[in-house]
Amino acid sequence: MKWITSALAVVVVASGATAWAAEPAPLEIEAKIALGKVSGRIDHLAVDLEHQRLFVAELGNDSLGVVDLKNRSVLRTIKGLREPQGVGYVAATDMVYVANAGDGSVALFRGAGLVPAGRLDLKDDADNIRVDTQANRVYIGYGNGALAVIDAATQAKIADIPLKAHPEGFQLDPASSRIYVNVPDVHEIAVADRATGKQVAAWQVPGAGANFPMAVDADGKRVVAVFRHPPRLVALAAADGTVAANLPTCGDADDVFVDAKRGRVYVSCGEGYIEIFATAGDGYAPLGRVPTASGARTSLFVPALDRLYLAVRAGGSEPAAIWVLRPAP
Repeated sequence: MKWITSALAVVVVASGATAWAAEPAPLEIEAKIALGKVSGRIDHLAVDLEHQRLFVAELGNDSLGVVDLKNRSVLRTIKGLREPQGVGYVAATDMVYVANAGDGSVALFRGAGLVPAGRLDLKDDADNIRVDTQANRVYIGYGNGALAVIDAATQAKIADIPLKAHPEGFQLDPASSRIYVNVPDVHEIAVADRATGKQVAAWQVPGAGANFPMAVDADGKRVVAVFRHPPRLVALAAADGTVAANLPTCGDADDVFVDAKRGRVYVSCGEGYIEIFATAGDGYAPLGRVPTASGARTSLFVPALDRLYLAVRAGGSEPAAIWVLRPAP
């Protein structure tokens, strides 16, 4: 894989002489798992660690792909969905939630056989999904401005957290009851409280718009949001929204993840790159870009497997696929 960077690494050879060599790529392609006859845009991913399954929201294909990560093959494709864009997995009930943009529904599938297990009707633009394993709750962004709160034990909606406009990427703070939410239509990052079910703060980043992906850097106590207009990675203090870093990044980003083990941030962009940042003081510094494929903007970093999974749509003679990228060292 080509690694784009201006940095050089010093290599000490056996003779004691010093040579210069290009720095090795911190992400390398390990495998490409073809998804079969899948056309159009691919959206978000989720993982079932116990059974080594990756769930792929094949939005343009109206289907959910199920990938066997151990054998690196497609287990099955569930068809008949309506523009699936969000997917979440609850291990306690062995339940998959699939949020559909087309009709606002959330389809449920249970167990190894992924048997249909019901449907929730959120009426409009069901989107990103996050799971709170400790509280046994599922949060789903939808409509003109709300997070639906689902009881994972009963699969019933028990509350809404109102927002000012449609929520895009959002994250649950593992250190508090806060939820951080990208709300691009009102140019803010909303801060909501899971305990009260209300928004408690709104953070703005002047000059930046279209904030879609988000991650929480728990070790750094920062919220990382990526904006598309212009393409910027912005890190904010989780306590009060103070900007700790504001850096250019690749275009058309749709996912961002923190690699706590290596002190890195990965941004996957439809422009055809994964941009990598390294922890630097109170913020981050650019580390370089790894070329991928045009339109490959959604991904999932799984720390337990130490892999980044990238969704690559079909193009030319290449079928849609999940690229498996291994971080190094």
